[in-house]
Amino acid sequence: MTEAAIGTRLTPVQRKAIVAGSIGNTVEWVDWAVYATLAPVFAGQFFAPGDETAALLSTLAVFAVGFVMRPIGGAVLGAYADRHGRKKGLMLTISLMAGAAFVIAITPTYAAIGIAAPLILLLARLVQGFSAGGEFGSSSSFLVESAAPRRRAFAGSWQQVSVGAGALIASFMGFVLTSTLSEQAMQSWGWRVAFGIGGLLGLVGLWLRVSVQETESFQRASGEGRTQGRHPIVGMLTEHPVAALRVVGITIAGTLTYYVWISYMPGYASKAIGIPLQQALLANTIAIAYFLCLLPFVALLSDRYGRKPTLLAFAIGFVLLSWPLFQLLFVGGFLALLVVELIGVTLIAGYSANCAVVMAEQFPAEVRSTGIGLPYALAVAIFGGTAPYITTWMSANGLGGYVWLYVAVAALVGVAVYATMPETKGTELT
Repeated sequence: MTEAAIGTRLTPVQRKAIVAGSIGNTVEWVDWAVYATLAPVFAGQFFAPGDETAALLSTLAVFAVGFVMRPIGGAVLGAYADRHGRKKGLMLTISLMAGAAFVIAITPTYAAIGIAAPLILLLARLVQGFSAGGEFGSSSSFLVESAAPRRRAFAGSWQQVSVGAGALIASFMGFVLTSTLSEQAMQSWGWRVAFGIGGLLGLVGLWLRVSVQETESFQRASGEGRTQGRHPIVGMLTEHPVAALRVVGITIAGTLTYYVWISYMPGYASKAIGIPLQQALLANTIAIAYFLCLLPFVALLSDRYGRKPTLLAFAIGFVLLSWPLFQLLFVGGFLALLVVELIGVTLIAGYSANCAVVMAEQFPAEVRSTGIGLPYALAVAIFGGTAPYITTWMSANGLGGYVWLYVAVAALVGVAVYATMPETKGTELT
């Protein structure tokens, strides 16, 4: 077998690890996304009756609090995975996520136990946020470390594919339940079925993660005693501060454009140009499905031509096309929105196909999960989590016409980071 074939061909063990890692990650994000999907349905069950709007806002506030826990989960669970292994770390994250889903599924209503109901919901969501924060760093490390040397981006891209697949499955599950059950049944017990199914899927994901082997990269670091040195957070901050800051820089443009294009665009198009929300969501769903199919192919380009060219194509594309794409929206109609969505997610694929691998390649094994998870979670919370709020505020205050500039400036930051960072394609994982 040639050296090139050895570098690109996945062994049966590697394929099993990537499949198991991807399916497990999908299940993890099904449990995370079910909450947002069904919040309008179960909001009245957990808060004082009488004001449906207040109940929904309170339920969404609990959802937002979950994001606060993500950096903490990235630090604590990332350090656990760096000390005890990717496999154990991933088993822990999915156990926490599935357990919290089961708790939500069986929690009595406000009418039954009063203030304890929203408190239990809050605690369960905090656990889910904690788990989600640890999942990204651990799963990225696991997938990239499980790959053949010249297929690391391809393997890492499945982290993002599985996140999107989890959201789609949660959305589809909500569609099926709301289509087959009456509104009364859905509000009474149907939403509990969704959380229960999510918890059961979590057990399947746990079984898959139990069945895989620990990565060679971690085993080598453990055998050399590197995983038992200084605490991973201390090691990241003292020995790899530039790499940690680079992860934040890599994330800014990607997370902001992702949230604007995927989360904000349907509502913006509906309000700004009058497209029915149902049509806007259909365009968004088509674009997401296309995006998930595209990611592995863009990752193969990264494995062949490098991380920097594909990341720069994403960022430069948004610098040049943000204004024209937002203007194209005002041509009007479903087709114009769909074209805008498809062009946007094609560019975003340059980031999403690379983010796991390029972050993993910044750090040695003993701090890799922490080095990815903590800076990434902080950047997502600060720049991605605030994007829907800022864009909505801009629209409400007559500045909606400048949302394109907000996107373009973030992309310009990305251009600066990607152009100056070292190329990591082909480097050896230590």
